[in-house]
Amino acid sequence: MTSVALSIPMIQEFYSYPAHAADELKTKSPDSKSFANPQLLHTLLGHTGAIKSLAFSPNTKLLVTGGAENEGMIRLWNPQKGKILGTINRAHQGSVDSILITPNGETLISCGSDYRINLWNLKSLEFSRSFVGHTSPILSLAVSADSKVLVSGGLDGIRLWDLKRQMPLATLVRFDNAIHTLALSSDGQTLASGDNKGVVKLWDLRSNKLIRAFVAHSQIVTGLAFTPNGETLVSASRDTSIKVWNVNSGERIHTLSGHNNWVNAIAINPDGKTLASGAKDGIKLWDLTTGELKNTLNSQSKSVNALVQPIEDIAFSRDGQFLSSAGFDGKINIWRSR
Repeated sequence: MTSVALSIPMIQEFYSYPAHAADELKTKSPDSKSFANPQLLHTLLGHTGAIKSLAFSPNTKLLVTGGAENEGMIRLWNPQKGKILGTINRAHQGSVDSILITPNGETLISCGSDYRINLWNLKSLEFSRSFVGHTSPILSLAVSADSKVLVSGGLDGIRLWDLKRQMPLATLVRFDNAIHTLALSSDGQTLASGDNKGVVKLWDLRSNKLIRAFVAHSQIVTGLAFTPNGETLVSASRDTSIKVWNVNSGERIHTLSGHNNWVNAIAINPDGKTLASGAKDGIKLWDLTTGELKNTLNSQSKSVNALVQPIEDIAFSRDGQFLSSAGFDGKINIWRSR
């Protein structure tokens, strides 16, 4: 079903000293001001078409990207050096719609239009197993901070999986609208889902019960993200808007208006203050506290003239110092704070 073509020596060398990752990175504390005007560090090429998904490893030493359309390919990169480390060919029989690395850094998980969730051992990149149960394309994945519970959402609802025992846990909802995006709070207790009707739902994963549902947007909800403290939820939509919500009260705090086309993805810096949004008109950086637009990274900016195609996915590294974006042109851009 799946073939893997890797640069195995490079992967092994890359992970030879994982215990010293923090020292090697020489990271500093996240600073929202430093990302107001980021520097374009690398533009990576390798995918044959559009890229729909990407994710950093916890130690920021690995970036994984998933191909769209019928490519079904996953590529692995060193984001700081801008070098490719390996490739998983035919990871899916179609597009790779969502991809993540578990917080413990042990497992790479991907899903796609072939209705499957695939698990890989990240150290060896050996295929582990598939989770099968969805009956339609799977569009989004979320994982708990303790790396024990995986949540998957697709056109046929939401399912929960036990990653430790590698087995199904529960089906949260079936065919309750088409789930396009998921987000899990840092404590693993609250799940947010966004559907094709613009509705956002909050779920209590201790009881698997619905907490609240509200119409957040007039079109498909394309992105959801919790702030690190779990008190704020950000939603994005094809209606071009981004909205900031108080999780406890359900009240809207801000509406961020500035994109002139579909907002396809959002990511919150680990500092909890800076939001990045990716759309058909490029990337915008926002101050989550005030709702102020801090910067626009698009083809009109001299320092970022590589951005000429719509953005499909965007992600911050865990240390908050790197931002990666990818889209329809098959390019992966990596930004560094300064």
